[in-house]
Parts: sequence; C-alpha cells; structure tokens
Amino acid sequence: MSSPKPPAAEGGEHLSGPGRLVGRSAELALLDGFFGSAAGRGRALMLTGEAGAGKSALLDAAARRARDRAFQVLRVTGSQVEAGVGFAALDQILRPLTAEIAELAPWQARTLRAVRGVPDGRQAELLAVAGSVHVLLSRKAARGGPVAIVIDDVAWLDRPSAVVLGTVARCTHGAPVALLAACRTGDGSFLSGTGIPAYEVRPLDETAAHELVAGRFPAMAPRVRQRLVAEAAGNPLALLELPATLDEAQRQERGPLSAVLPLPEPLKKVFAVRVEALPERTRELLLLAVLDGSGGLHILERALGGGDVLAELGPAEQAGLVRVDTATGRLAFRHPLTRSAVLELSTAAERRRGHLALAREFPAGSEHRARHLADAAVGPDDEVAALLHEVAYRMLRRGDAVGAVGTLLRAADLSGTGTARGRLLAEAACLGANVTGDLRNVHALLGSARLADPAGSGSLAAATAAASRLVNGEGDVDTAHRLLTDAIRDHAAGPRGTGTIHNQTAGPRGTGTIRDHAAGPRGAGADILDEALLTLLVTCFHSGRPELWKVFDAEAAKVQVRSPDDLLCVLRAAFGDPAHAAPAVLELLDGLLAELHRETDPRRIVRTAVAAAYVDRLPGCRSALHRVVDDGRDGGAVTLAVEAFFLLANDAYLSGQWGDLPKLTEEGLRWCARYDYRLTAQPGRFLRGLLAAAQGDTATARRTADRLVAWGNPRGLGLLRVYAAHIRALSALGEADFESAYRHLRSVITPGEIPAHLPHALWLFLDFAEAAARTGRHGEAAAHVAAVRGTGIPAVSPRLAMMTDAAEAVATPDAIDHELFRRAVDTPDAERWPFEWARIRLAYGERLRRARAGAEARSHLDAALGTFRRLGAGPWSARAANELRASGIPVGAPAGTAACDAVRSAPLTPQELQVARLAATGLTNKRIAARLFLSPRTVAGHLSNAFPKLNVTSRAGLRDALTGRAPEWTA
Repeated sequence: MSSPKPPAAEGGEHLSGPGRLVGRSAELALLDGFFGSAAGRGRALMLTGEAGAGKSALLDAAARRARDRAFQVLRVTGSQVEAGVGFAALDQILRPLTAEIAELAPWQARTLRAVRGVPDGRQAELLAVAGSVHVLLSRKAARGGPVAIVIDDVAWLDRPSAVVLGTVARCTHGAPVALLAACRTGDGSFLSGTGIPAYEVRPLDETAAHELVAGRFPAMAPRVRQRLVAEAAGNPLALLELPATLDEAQRQERGPLSAVLPLPEPLKKVFAVRVEALPERTRELLLLAVLDGSGGLHILERALGGGDVLAELGPAEQAGLVRVDTATGRLAFRHPLTRSAVLELSTAAERRRGHLALAREFPAGSEHRARHLADAAVGPDDEVAALLHEVAYRMLRRGDAVGAVGTLLRAADLSGTGTARGRLLAEAACLGANVTGDLRNVHALLGSARLADPAGSGSLAAATAAASRLVNGEGDVDTAHRLLTDAIRDHAAGPRGTGTIHNQTAGPRGTGTIRDHAAGPRGAGADILDEALLTLLVTCFHSGRPELWKVFDAEAAKVQVRSPDDLLCVLRAAFGDPAHAAPAVLELLDGLLAELHRETDPRRIVRTAVAAAYVDRLPGCRSALHRVVDDGRDGGAVTLAVEAFFLLANDAYLSGQWGDLPKLTEEGLRWCARYDYRLTAQPGRFLRGLLAAAQGDTATARRTADRLVAWGNPRGLGLLRVYAAHIRALSALGEADFESAYRHLRSVITPGEIPAHLPHALWLFLDFAEAAARTGRHGEAAAHVAAVRGTGIPAVSPRLAMMTDAAEAVATPDAIDHELFRRAVDTPDAERWPFEWARIRLAYGERLRRARAGAEARSHLDAALGTFRRLGAGPWSARAANELRASGIPVGAPAGTAACDAVRSAPLTPQELQVARLAATGLTNKRIAARLFLSPRTVAGHLSNAFPKLNVTSRAGLRDALTGRAPEWTA
C-alpha cells in the first residue's frame, strides 16, 4: 500500500474527497456566515482548540472559501524562529502589497517601509504602524473588494506584529476586512488577549473519525481502525499519523497491536513536551498508570511502595494531563495519546521495573499478573508462557478471539523450546483459521511452527489448521479428512490419551513444554480436540459421503468419553443426522438455546445455531447471532461471523423475511472473498439461488446451480450437488414443470430412503412427494413419505410435522385426504413458515378445485396467492392465480399495476359490501349464505369481486380495508 501524503503539522487536511473536510460541516457553515457578514462591515474571529484539532485545515478551507466570495486573501503564519524578530509576521502581509504602499500618504508609506526594513532613517511607532496598516487595508478593500487576513499559530507572532494586528482586529468594523486567526487552547499571546470573539474547534465525533481513517486507509481492518479512533479521541492529526506507526500486517490485523500505540514524530511534539516538564516522581506514577491501564489509584499506591499518590499526581493535574476522581479512586488521562507520550519517554528498564511492581499486586494465576510478567520478560520464560497459554483460552471463551490468538503468539515468543513454540504457533494457526478469519496467515504460521519443531508438524493443532485451510479455502475434503483422522488417531494413541500440551515441572526452567493449565473443567487440549473434531464434522457434512461419516464416528468414539450434554454430540445428532438422531438430543439443544443469551464464546453461539438449523430452532438464536456479526464487523471472530450471516439468512428464508436475505448473504459473501473462504461461501450462494428460484429469477437460479456443481464436483463435494438439485427442482416446481423437478430430485434422492449422511433431505421430501405424485409416480411418493414417518422427522418440529402431513396428503393418488391437509393447514403458528404454508394451501386448493369443491378451494387458493405475492414468489403466484381463474374467479393484477388500480377504482355493490362485512367478522361462506339467503357459491363470487376492489388478498385483510372505506361506500 502506498504511503499517503503526510498531513500538515496542525491536524492536517482531514479530507475525504476533493476539498471536503470530514466532520466539519458546522465549522464551515460558521465560516461562511463569518465571511458573508464581513464583506459588508468587517469582522474578526479566533479559532481555538487542542494541538492537532485541525485548525490549520480549517484556515486553509476558509481561505479557499473567502477567495470564492471574491475576498483578497493575505496569509500569515507565526514562526517560533521569528518570534523575536520585530514585525516579522506583519511583513508577510506587507510583502505582496508593495505597490499599494507606494500610493499611501508619504508619511504612511515611510512608516510601513520602515516596518519592512527598508532604510529611511525613521523608527516606526506601533500606533503609527497600526494606523497605516488599517488605511492600507481599507484602500485595498475599496479598490479590489473585501480583504481577508488569515493568521495561523498566533502564539508565535512577534509582539510588535501582534499589537498591530490586534489593533486591526478591533477596528475591522470600519471597512470590509475580515481577520481570522487560530491558536491552541491555553496559548497566550497579545492578539489572543484583544477580546475578539473566539470559537473552539472540538475533536471529531466517532462517525467522522471513522470516515476520515477509512477514506485515507481503506484497506485497514475494522477492529484496527476502531482502536486508532479510540486512541486518537477525535484528534485529526492523530487519526492521520497513527497509522504510519503500523506495518501492513498490523493494519490488516495479521500482526498484534501493542497495548499503547507508539507516537509518530509529529505527535511527539504535540503530546510529549508537557510530560517532559513533569517531576520524575510524577512521571513514574504516570508510567505505572499507563502500564496498569485500570486507573485504580490503590494499585498505583501499592505498586509505588507508599507515599502520597495524590500529591505526586498534582503536577500532572495542573498541566491538564490527567483527571483524578477521589470519590471513585480513579485516574484518567485527558487524552489517550498522553499515555503514548508517557511510554515513549520511558526507558526499557523503567517499563520492566513498573511491570514487575504491578505483577506483585495481582494473585498467582491471574490474567493481569501473567500479562505484566510477560511484558517484563527479557528472554524465554516457560512459566510465563504457560500462564499466557491458559489466559489465551480464557479470552477465547469470553469472546475475545483476536486477543486469544495474539496471546498465543506472545506465549510462543516466550517459549524456551522449539517443541513448545511450534505447538503454540500451530494452535494460533488453528484458531485463526476456524475463528478469526486468518486463513491466509495459516500457511505462514504453520511454516514457522515447522521451523521451530520439525517433529511436531503432525500435531493435532497443526493438522487442524492445515485441514481447515484445505477445506475452507480449496474445498479439498479428501486431503483434509485424511489429515484430521491421522492426527486424531495419533492423539488417541498418545501417552495420556487426552491430547493436552503438558509441562514437565521437574528440571531446569526452560527445558519443559507447556502445561495445559485447565481454565475451569476444560483445558486448551480439549479446545484443540474440539476444533479438530468440528473441522472433521464440517468436512464430512460437505462431502455428503457415508464412508467419511463412519470414520468420523469411529475416531470420535476412540478419543475420549464425552459427557452426554456435550455440544459436539448435539451437533453430530441434530446437524449431522437430524432425521434419525435429532429427537434424542432436542431437550439438550433446547437447554443450550435457553442459555444462549448469556453465552460469550462466539464459537459456542455459532455452533449451537448450526445444531439448531435443520431442526427449526434458529429463531431462538437470532439475537446471539447478531452479536457475533457485530463482533465480526468490529474485526473480531470473522470466520464465525460469516457463518452467522448465513445462518441468519437461512432463518430469513424459512420465516419469510425474504427482503433481509440478499443483504445478509451479500455481506457474508463479500467477507468470504476478502478472506479466501471459498467453501464457506457456498451455503450463502445456495440460499441466494434458492430465493431466486422461488421468486422466478430463473437465470440467476440456473447460474447459481451450475456454479455450485462446477465447483463441487471436482472436489467430491456431494452437498453442493444436493444444493444445486434443490434450486433446480424448486424453480421447476414453480413453473409447474413436475417432470423436470422429479428428475433433478431423483438425482440425489432414492425413494423410500432417508440416508443418515444427507441431512439436507429434510428440505426435500415435500418437493419430492409433489414432483413424484404429479408425474404419476405415486408409489415412489408414498414410499418416501413412509420413510419420513419411519424416522423421527415429524417429532422434530411443528414445521416438519406440517410438511410430513402435507407430503402424505399430496402423495395420496385419488381421494383427497382432508384430515391430513387440514391438519397441515391448521398447524399452530404455521404462518411462521409462510412459503411452505402457502404451498400446502395451494396444493389443497388444487385438489379441491379438481374435486369440484369450488368454494373451499377458493379460500385456500386465495390465501396462497396473497402470501406468494407478499413474498414476491412470482411463479407460485401465477400457479395460484391460474387455479383461481380456473375456478371461475377473476384475479386482479398485483398491487401497483394499472389493471389493479382500475379494479380498485370501482365501488363495491351493495351485495358485495354486505358479504364483505360479514366475512370480516369471521363468518364462513356457508353461514353468510344462510344469513343472506344466498348460495355459498354466490357468496364466494361476491368476495372474489370484493378482494381486488379493496386491495386485499384474503379474508384477514377485510376488516382494515372496510374501516378505511369512504363513507359513501358504506352507507
């Protein structure tokens, strides 16, 4: 990435786009008003603000805007070098006005030439100089238009110039002269003490700060940008300069960031000067406060070894560097970059001494103690590395995946042996691939692990990382499966059989490997084992091959005895084989879902949601999945966030929130492309293709299915063939092309079999029953439904029970099984799955119409049509509309079309209005007919005419529609 143009010293030009200052719309509006009024009667204004706040950038923008208003602009910049040179600043104004000076009265011209150092034997007096400058500027304004004097760094103006310009500022009302100056808050000068109006330039707000950094450094990882924005506290100079302290790996979050960011040279001048002026004891306290980070005064007092902490902090308070709150016993730095300045001015010995002093204040085994000991280490230290190893997995379980990987890398740096270092690097690679989105960094980390420990390249962590890279990146499930099964076998055959990384407590320090300090009931070894088994499970799932699943079950059983409520066991049953094994774990899964709102580990959130996907429990995961997505957007667990996007999209499809699905999948797919997660992207593509098929976008559906097959077949990814068949079959069913639908489904389904290795069969059995029955293959349809009933599928969820009843009803060859259809239609809360429910009502309505039960058929067909239209399911709307027309009911065009508007413009007849009112109360057609002495068929006809006129598609909308009718229609 090319280096950006360095910003100016006073905040830079915080621009995003040509000439646009980010986050300064209020200030620019103020300046526009200032120049607007100054053009008539003259005005003066002082901009104040902290160093780096962007005052210089505002002055530059002001000068441009003044020129746009036909002002003649004169620039002045104070200089520390020339602060002692009389009239040095004023000369910057007079230099371009040599011709105008010559036209003044002789004594005034002589006065100003004396100011400029032109020898004429006269010594200039300040009042005479001020008067002559005022006349000069007034004449220039009268001849060439209003004049703007723009002054930067007022504090460094020489005193004679400041006196003269202060006089001019007070007299601007006499001529169209605008004087705009800027100085740092707290800097004293003669000009700043003249009483002219002042405006404080505040730091940028968080939104503007993000926009500024993103505009200048677009490739920076979101979490890194968030950290920089927090450190800069809205200071534009800091926002633009701090990224220069990071290398490319750190900007992409492939390298760790230090707890306190280093100060680039321009910021040192701003923040370090006041720290350097403090007493040594105060600086020592500030250093302890920076290293501690908690702000607790009690910790500083103990670490300092006594003394009056408040008195020692007094000089820092007086300098405006810190705030001390005695009520809460806390210290806070007024600007985060002051911490960086304190750290920059300290020596390595002082920092090490501070970390050791702070480490003594925390109990053994605590995270704070481990971190301070690690920061104090000057060479390999296996005991500290072991502490960090434990801390890393604590961080992982509380949701800080990126911090966990960074801690593992630090532990590797402190390891005294190649074996320990190699294993820790492999663990970091494993978590990076499976959790944080570091797939591209896996190869480099594993290479470093092999260099450190050539014999450990086959460790469980290394194999898991390599397999994850293969399966998620290239989709190479066969190699990944072989790597993982070999590593898990080796793990099971190890001396302990637990696969943990252990430390020999005997012997000299630095000779052992890392002990697994168990965090609670589980240790790091268990975490890596879980990652290995979960990666193997994902590999088997995408393969769609029973032989791979058999190996998984055999190897998982050998590794260790797992508790029956283990999440992996629930995943294997509810996700790996939901048709046969899910009922046995549903109670456990429901218990996990009930506690999901308290879960902090993003791995457990996403994996619990994965277990819930095929068994219709995703709605209970929505809130937790959104937390994972938000963490990913902040640069956290990116891999898991991608999975969360697609799980939410899955839920959106089933629940009929089809407008959300494209947005969710688009963002997830964009992240997959950015981080090279190719296989992980395929479920997102499948859901987009399925939605396209349902909504009649045949070209997109076909293209998506073809792409899934083209990518999956060479890699042996059977699941992608199933995905493609599902998309093609749904597209064909929408077009009533039942033969094509049957052919596509038959390519992945064996009638009468619900294989354990094909969990996606739960999404296909109703489609297959319809396609087979509508092509005359009733035996196959019935056999398949019988197989569904023979598993635990109907007991898994109300939706699957509804679909099983519907599939059996559809498979019945001749007579209508009203009980099955009605049981499916009347499933409690069936509206939660609107597309499937509407399909069932369409199928029932079709059967009823062919059986000449027109009135009942029309109620189901009308409900189906309304739902399909709301979803935008064009082909299915057409099927429902065609059935309604065949039953003698004219169907209006969808809302918003000219045909529909024409129908709506027609008033209801008195008979239609009467029927509609009764239907709105919930009466059936038969009861309405009895009350009005009409036939049920006539009632249905009146309702079918009323629906398009009222712009409703079902009886449910009648009440609201009639409430809003004009009075003359309801008289």
